Amino acid sequence: MKLQAVELRRVRMSLVAPFETSFGVQTERDILLLKAATSEGEGWGECVAAEEPTYSSEYVDAAEHVLIHHLLPRLFAEPRLEAADVARSLRPVHGHNMAKAAIEMAVLDAELRARGESFGHYFGAVRPAVDCGVSVGIQASIPALMQTVGDYLDQGYRRIKLKIKPGWDIEPVRAVRERFGDVPLQVDANTAYAASDARHLAELDAFGLLLIEQPLPEDQVLAHAELARVVRTPICLDESITSEQAAADAIRLGACQIINIKPGRVGGYLEGRRIHDLCAAHGIAVWMGGMLETGLGRAGNVAMAAMPNFTLPGDTSASDRYYRRDITEPFVLDEGRLRVPAGPGLGVTVDEAFLKEITHRTRTVEAGRSGQALS
Repeated sequence: MKLQAVELRRVRMSLVAPFETSFGVQTERDILLLKAATSEGEGWGECVAAEEPTYSSEYVDAAEHVLIHHLLPRLFAEPRLEAADVARSLRPVHGHNMAKAAIEMAVLDAELRARGESFGHYFGAVRPAVDCGVSVGIQASIPALMQTVGDYLDQGYRRIKLKIKPGWDIEPVRAVRERFGDVPLQVDANTAYAASDARHLAELDAFGLLLIEQPLPEDQVLAHAELARVVRTPICLDESITSEQAAADAIRLGACQIINIKPGRVGGYLEGRRIHDLCAAHGIAVWMGGMLETGLGRAGNVAMAAMPNFTLPGDTSASDRYYRRDITEPFVLDEGRLRVPAGPGLGVTVDEAFLKEITHRTRTVEAGRSGQALS
């Protein structure tokens, strides 16, 4: 397969409600989508980088730039390209995992569509549908939180995740536990705490949480190992896990009992599979994270979440959790689960008319005769 051209499309999608984390409040997404044209067909990719470099050092403008000027020229220069070759070809470019993941996803989608194979089959899915959790942002008040959590449980979500930060942690968790009983519950700090907060975080042990996700900054893996000796609640790492090697180091240090796999954060679905396999070999549970994906990213995530070691409900929420209208056929909860797409590649179809409505910029980059990018 030869990569011939890539369309980079920027779209704006409003969220159904503001989503607040310890990083700030998000009301819409400025999304970079890729459509790869190859000698065997087309494939779609989605870049999960946000508009601002708050979750990580990556952001969407930089992702578009590095793709055009550094990543795509290397891939165009390959005489033959399969998805398994992308990471090797792009290794000389340091970082930019989210941009790399987006083009790997597009190449993989094209490859699998061409041979009529679904993402689920390719990744060895062992279940036709996956249990869904939902991420609940920081709310304006406890009553507002009760209403929001109650609504999600009524919709059938099988696990609740609360975003927390200093000043919004113990009391919200207590309120949810008292109101909703033994509902599966976990919290996500998005790096908001310091090692000196260990005793305070240990107060969360009283609420029987599934896990506390990324309480400390991403570069403090050893501090997470030390925290794990103070708190009884299992520690889950998110931002700290950027590769299979990072996961291996964290496991060896005893810094986590659980890992959240986000394909965009780790450089792509293939690296996500390697982390899944590593964790399975070491008895570390994994679950699928979310980055407010459209139906494209959601399709890939749901397929990967059907692999054997994804034993906890993920943030693979239905389309209407974030968007009034998706760019693909919507993912709809069925008794708290989402079905794994069965069609070739990602198994979803892009709504081209709607996509055109929400597009604010498009650029196509083609392979030149010597392999360089021509736009």
